[in-house]
Amino acid sequence: MKFYNTLTREKQEFKPIKENEVGIYSCGPTVYSSPHIGNMYAYVCWDVLVRSLNYLGYKTNWVMNITDVGHLTSDADSGEDKMEKGSKKEGLSVWEIAKKYENEFLENLKELNIKTPWKMPRATDHINEQIELIKKIEANGFTYKISDGIYFDTSKFADYGKFANLNLEKLREGARVEINEEKKNPADFALWKFSPINEKRQMEWESPWGMGFPGWHIECTAMSTKYLGETFDIHTGGEDHINVHHTNEIAQGFGAFGHNTAHYWMHNAFITFAGSKISKSSGGLYTVKDLIDLDFDPLAYRYLVLGSHYRKGMEFSLENLKVAENALNRLRNLRVETHHDASLHKINQAFKQEFVEKIGDDLAMPEVLALVWKVAKSDLNPEEKWATILDFDKVLGLNLNKEIAEEEIPEEILKLGEERKEARVNKNWTESDRLREIIKNKGYLVEDLENTCKIKPIK
Repeated sequence: MKFYNTLTREKQEFKPIKENEVGIYSCGPTVYSSPHIGNMYAYVCWDVLVRSLNYLGYKTNWVMNITDVGHLTSDADSGEDKMEKGSKKEGLSVWEIAKKYENEFLENLKELNIKTPWKMPRATDHINEQIELIKKIEANGFTYKISDGIYFDTSKFADYGKFANLNLEKLREGARVEINEEKKNPADFALWKFSPINEKRQMEWESPWGMGFPGWHIECTAMSTKYLGETFDIHTGGEDHINVHHTNEIAQGFGAFGHNTAHYWMHNAFITFAGSKISKSSGGLYTVKDLIDLDFDPLAYRYLVLGSHYRKGMEFSLENLKVAENALNRLRNLRVETHHDASLHKINQAFKQEFVEKIGDDLAMPEVLALVWKVAKSDLNPEEKWATILDFDKVLGLNLNKEIAEEEIPEEILKLGEERKEARVNKNWTESDRLREIIKNKGYLVEDLENTCKIKPIK
């Protein structure tokens, strides 16, 4: 396998630390509001990564954190904690907010058929680990204390900014000292923040430096290394994490252990809506529930994501989603053409080899989907086609072998369908088209398959 490694800015052959075992850490959600489809795009991408590794015989230890404290509204360590902000907005405690949106996120994972990670540690359950890590960084001489917290001194790490190609001189020139004039360097970041004077936070803990809470970045280094070791294989996240969050994680790794914690850093691009990154201003901030309420199958969204490359992102629209849903349904309908259990039939090895090559080329999923349709349109017998596609579905994750509950079709529509079938057998195409239109006007769609047809409600 080859993956694009942000660390080296090139595709590299993947060589795991342990033979046939891979440790993966993915930056998880901050659970202060509903996750939107842009958030979920990343997790579908990394689910494909995990499934691909599993398909090729690797055991995967996938860790995804739940950020329930310490993520401020500004990456410059200023502003309000997002959890406290969510609490005030909804009139719930921060603990209730965290539970509410963590549950929503977990439900989204199920709806999109994303594998449950091996570990999903919460930041608030690992305060001691974060404190111990800060103590290591402090003992190695990388920290200093100012009035609002303990900070990482980026000037002590010679390669700070290399990962993101940051121009530190320009950062200094453009620094707005009013943000925090006590910081030694504009890029320095908080490891531990002190609770505001005369104000009790809902989430705060005692520490060697005083009452407070951890900075956002420290949790990922603490939890990734706790579960995967001081050095692990792959760290994933959105491309927006490169400049600040992951650059700071790398600095923390060197501060605590003297080396980078991950060998491969993989980043997904954004999805866009009407040409812009989805946001409140540009629109497109749908949730998975919104899509379901609009009568879309959530796996149609997964199919749409599979049609994009994780490093290029995706243009989202409801029209594109509808096209994806239609394609997914056509794929499911291939099952109708099989006459026996596809699992009893052999997988086509030539197509399988092609599939392995494509997933091994930095997860080339658009090419994988093209291959799926190449198989579907091939001259293989229906059972071999379906067996091969089901084998691919171990990576696609479209649940193609799952029985889809069919809505009951009224007797009147079924009768019209039989009349139309007879017209087609007699090659009476005019009558066949007329009956199709009648069925359509009554709210049902006829899909003609190779040897049969299917009637379903129009959504």
